[in-house]
Amino acid sequence: MGDITGFLKFDRELPNRRPVHVRLRDWKEVYEPFPVEETQHQGARCMDCGIPFCHEGCPLGNLIPEWNDLVYRGDWSEATQRLHATNNFPDFTGRLCPAPCEGSCVLGINADPVAIERIEYEIAERAWSEGWVTPVNAVTATGKRVAIVGSGPSGMAAAQQLARAGHDVVVFERAEKPGGLLRYGIPEFKMEKAVLDRRLGQLKAEGVEFRCGISVGQPACEVSGAAAANASVVSAQSLVDEFDAVVLAGGATLPRDLPVPGRELAGIHRAMEYLKPSNMVQEGLLDVSPISAAGKHVVIIGGGDTGADCLGTVHRQGALAVHQLEIMPEPPRNRVGNNPWPTWPLILRTSAAHEEGGERLFAVTTVECLSDENGNVRALRGEEVELAYNEQGHPAFEPVPASGFELPCELVLLAMGFLGPEQGGMIADLGIELSSRGNVVADASWSTNVEGVFVCGDMTRGQSLIVWAIAEGRSAASAVDRYLMGQTSLPAPILPGQLALR
Repeated sequence: MGDITGFLKFDRELPNRRPVHVRLRDWKEVYEPFPVEETQHQGARCMDCGIPFCHEGCPLGNLIPEWNDLVYRGDWSEATQRLHATNNFPDFTGRLCPAPCEGSCVLGINADPVAIERIEYEIAERAWSEGWVTPVNAVTATGKRVAIVGSGPSGMAAAQQLARAGHDVVVFERAEKPGGLLRYGIPEFKMEKAVLDRRLGQLKAEGVEFRCGISVGQPACEVSGAAAANASVVSAQSLVDEFDAVVLAGGATLPRDLPVPGRELAGIHRAMEYLKPSNMVQEGLLDVSPISAAGKHVVIIGGGDTGADCLGTVHRQGALAVHQLEIMPEPPRNRVGNNPWPTWPLILRTSAAHEEGGERLFAVTTVECLSDENGNVRALRGEEVELAYNEQGHPAFEPVPASGFELPCELVLLAMGFLGPEQGGMIADLGIELSSRGNVVADASWSTNVEGVFVCGDMTRGQSLIVWAIAEGRSAASAVDRYLMGQTSLPAPILPGQLALR
């Protein structure tokens, strides 16, 4: 702690977002550059709090007070080392993580928390610009081969850790390029794909092999929107036979659907069916997206991050009007009594996409989708709801009498979250055990019920945060290394006892 009064001298500051009318003309990231001295001021706000609860808030166990202090002192090189000691991809989390560490910041008890995520971003970008991010190659090869199914953040983290331990790692990805939802779900304005590609270049230089356009096991149905149309199929059993260990990191890609009359109408799409082609256009893989919001009234059902990704995308495609529906009540602007520090603050959050336009409707549900004479959606009928709880304590939603409404729309996007991993395919082929929630069951060593087959990320946790995916990928890699070699020196940020929290 270099400046013992920094938290008194400096307020929380973040970089400005580019003006809305400017950024809607392109797909670049929305933030303007942040001066170095401002970043150092934010580092100075980190307190000598004795017990850094930010560690508890971060699944990776990031050494936050250490690199905050190093940034304040101007030692960016050492800050880079401390940051990468626990996080393989701080340039991803610095852009995409909702920062549970900030919700646990001690300064947040009675003031605005330290801008931890922004400091992380600035360290990562400084590291790349200075050439400090280089391949970390294994000293010796073990001769062991590991297959990883899925190239999202958990699969990438596991792959990098295992390659650095000396194993021969092959990542299987059914889409055209690696990255999972980082490539096909996250729009350019949240993370430009050059950021992903430079990390993939590092992994490849460390010996990780990516085999794309390959589906492991025949999917039961195409529901995620992430698979390549011409993906070839290999059996899951062939991976078990060929490799010394297999890690399942395919994510929770089974989307929640909308069981209402009119769901089958043309113009109603799951979020990933919409987001993937729009991202492919920006990468030059498609000339034009088959689903466009240009000149249309759009309704987005779902108020989370995926809904916000759809919102920013339809703005840039030139939607005529947008409504975003959320079944939960509008959250408060600040913490309330039953949501004290250091729990995650359940407050209203406004993303850059919300700033760009559209109307948010809370405590509403969809009743029916209405058709025009050609079988296309022309309107959505909904009603207001009140949150109640049933005898089991589970939330239930009761309709508000005489609250019905109708919204004109030619495009409806379903962004209501994900239910877990897709059933069938490799899960069915191998007889993988599932929990009552439909997630892959893992024991304390990240093993499934099939010998030599491990799992990490959203496939076992369920839909969650990128920081959890990276942490679980690192922990699973440690378990795989121990399984193959009898011991390991790879760190495991998530301890076995934490599995009980699932």
